[in-house]
Amino acid sequence: MSAGYTPVETIAMRRPRPDAALSMGSGKAEELRQLIAEQEIGFAIFDNLLTPVQQRNLNRLWGIPVLDRTELILDIFAQRARSNEGKLQVELARIEHQLTRLVRGWTHLERQRGGIGQRGGPGEKQIELDRRMLDTKARQLRTRLDKLDRQRTTRRRSRQRRDAFTVSLVGYTNAGKSTLFNALTGAGTYAADQLFATLDTLTRRVRLKDGAEIVLSDTVGFVRDLPHQLVQAFRATLEETAQADLLLHVVDAAAPDRTEQIEQVERVLAEIGADEVPTILVYNKIDAAGLPPQSEVGPCGTIDRLWVSARTGAGLDLLNTALSERVARSLAARLHESDAHGADAFQSPSIACDASQAGA
Repeated sequence: MSAGYTPVETIAMRRPRPDAALSMGSGKAEELRQLIAEQEIGFAIFDNLLTPVQQRNLNRLWGIPVLDRTELILDIFAQRARSNEGKLQVELARIEHQLTRLVRGWTHLERQRGGIGQRGGPGEKQIELDRRMLDTKARQLRTRLDKLDRQRTTRRRSRQRRDAFTVSLVGYTNAGKSTLFNALTGAGTYAADQLFATLDTLTRRVRLKDGAEIVLSDTVGFVRDLPHQLVQAFRATLEETAQADLLLHVVDAAAPDRTEQIEQVERVLAEIGADEVPTILVYNKIDAAGLPPQSEVGPCGTIDRLWVSARTGAGLDLLNTALSERVARSLAARLHESDAHGADAFQSPSIACDASQAGA
């Protein structure tokens, strides 16, 4: 698995509603306890969210660490983070998750004694000390991330002053964004057939075949039910996507649930304010899906859908053409705005068309 665990048993359970104490029935929990003991299983992972009480009770019953979906994703993110900012973002997300896990259930969370002798009051509970410690750590991390965000903003303004056309790769995790990034830039960054292979935003300049230049960024992949803590922690990085001139929404053409994956990505883009950015839908992995390279032209006369293979290079010439078209339209719009002397009453037809096709 992407987190480094080796699956031993996969069990599907159906219930009208989760049990408040164990998420599952007590009989099923006891059955799994015996299975865990017999096969010497070291971890139990749930593909859904557990409440703090459910997690604590299952930990006690089974005697092994129990992870829910959020903690598994946090674990994968922690293993993948390479840059200083990425590590800080993951650490902040884990602390914010830990704050939701502080429940009365451990002996060390009893109330601390205060004062001397009979005058001593009940004092503070350990849970309150733990929460204050985590809150302090979270504030320190946010301060450091704010500093890095200001530095990123300065770099972004520098690119804007140079009129650089910025393109961001977005998409569901394992859709092949990093492979496509490498194919376009020759960067040789890490790419693998696993979830969240890339966490840190990578940016490179790319010269297109017609001589035009773009600034291409690879971003973290999205996933179904992305934990709220991660969206918040990576918000500053993801907001760079909202500042792009164009998004390349990379889709795994061979995935049976690709329609659902597209919807999940669009939902996150809307949450970070990037749903108004003009978008080209890039169906990747056509070699695995058995599809030919092709393109579709939208109402504005530009390519808005592509079928490519970043691994084999099939269709990348079509993508290069699509990017050149968008750069040319952007340049024409900027020249028109300059000629119009900033008249607010007039809007370039190309700009209006792009706005109508945002999120296509």
